[in-house]
Amino acid sequence: MAMWEAIGGWGGWDEVGAGGVWLMTICLFVVGLAGCVVPVIPGHLMILMGAVAYRWLLGAESGLSWWTVGVIGLLLVASQTFEFVSGAAGSKWFGGTKWGSGGAIVGGIVGMFFMPFGLILGPLLGAYAFEAMFAKQEHKPAMVSGVGSAVGTMAGLVVKILVGVVMVVCFFSDVFFIQ
Repeated sequence: MAMWEAIGGWGGWDEVGAGGVWLMTICLFVVGLAGCVVPVIPGHLMILMGAVAYRWLLGAESGLSWWTVGVIGLLLVASQTFEFVSGAAGSKWFGGTKWGSGGAIVGGIVGMFFMPFGLILGPLLGAYAFEAMFAKQEHKPAMVSGVGSAVGTMAGLVVKILVGVVMVVCFFSDVFFIQ
């Protein structure tokens, strides 16, 4: 008999049990919800990972259906898409041109490298710069387009937080209430 087997082996999920899985799931959800606000943490992805791990580790007895995990995944995709285009949509809604919308997207991408202020300032400055340079807008209309991109980006953040909460509610609703 190998020494590893003599001391009880590695253990496994059987020894950790459902309590350990719940602890891991709750931790992933808390980190995921924090990630909906903190830009460097992939919030919705953490929530999806928590749901997938919970279902995979506890199986069909977990009370969570794969359909709900799929819905959580679709919410992740929808939220990320909305967040990505929200700055451009805000610029357009405030009267900006296609150049302002494009600048908001480019500014949002560049702004990711200058956390946390770059997430708001990036789309604002990008929309302003593209409006001024390429659309040949005067200062005031270019600035209005930039402010619109910042408003759109903030709206995207609010939607991101709400969708994160809805994802967690979907999980708990399926586990505890839908049978």
